[in-house]
Amino acid sequence: MNAPDPNAPVSPAPALDIAARLLHRDGMLLVIDKPAGLPVHKGPKGGETLADHLDALRFGLPRAPELAHRLDKDTSGCLVLGRHRAALAELGRVFREGKVGKTYIAVVRGVPTETQGRIALRLAKRSPHRGWWMAVDPKGQEAITEWLLLAAGEGLAVLALSPLTGRTHQLRVHLDAIGHPILGDSIYGGASRLPGGPRLHLHARRLVLPRAKGREPLDIRAPLPPHMLATLDAAGLDAQAVTQAADAAVFSKLAGVPED
Repeated sequence: MNAPDPNAPVSPAPALDIAARLLHRDGMLLVIDKPAGLPVHKGPKGGETLADHLDALRFGLPRAPELAHRLDKDTSGCLVLGRHRAALAELGRVFREGKVGKTYIAVVRGVPTETQGRIALRLAKRSPHRGWWMAVDPKGQEAITEWLLLAAGEGLAVLALSPLTGRTHQLRVHLDAIGHPILGDSIYGGASRLPGGPRLHLHARRLVLPRAKGREPLDIRAPLPPHMLATLDAAGLDAQAVTQAADAAVFSKLAGVPED
């Protein structure tokens, strides 16, 4: 078998078909399954972002949709876009008032001794020069996360998570603080930043959005990404059973807590 030619041109990565990742569409909003590794905003280093693809999601409207909330670059899953200004205003209100149900699935290092828990640790910016870099701080903003153990393998666990508040990097900081950092977290969990290292194993599995009075809430779910499926398979865990257990999880609601 011939060795690969080191001077051969590298094939470009396939273009992202964002419309193929559409989970829900109506006159007010869209929900997409954001891929891991795609930032939602332009950063100082440039590069491809979700903003580069929003025009493909106009579906006949004069303006491209806009973000109703955020996901980290390395987090995959349900992301809501408002299709016009009135929709964005209404979505902003329900997110701020804590009326959106959220379930994340995370693979973490180590296995908790309990089967469920509640983390209430205040968070603040760790550095004035990095607004996204967060740390536990008794003087910081209130941050509450509930979690449920879904499955356990050799040296790792799968958790369902519900952030009752919406602080930057809340889930990542909270889980690291209790000794169970998310697998692949190079910022808080000590994972390698070198190419080929594990991706962040954090996925926005489910969103439950309230709708107009008399209408059932909108319940949207995003399939687990390939890298998390591969990890579950390697650990001998049933991905379908994990997602079913996550979908069955019941978390508290914290009305009136603002969401950043």
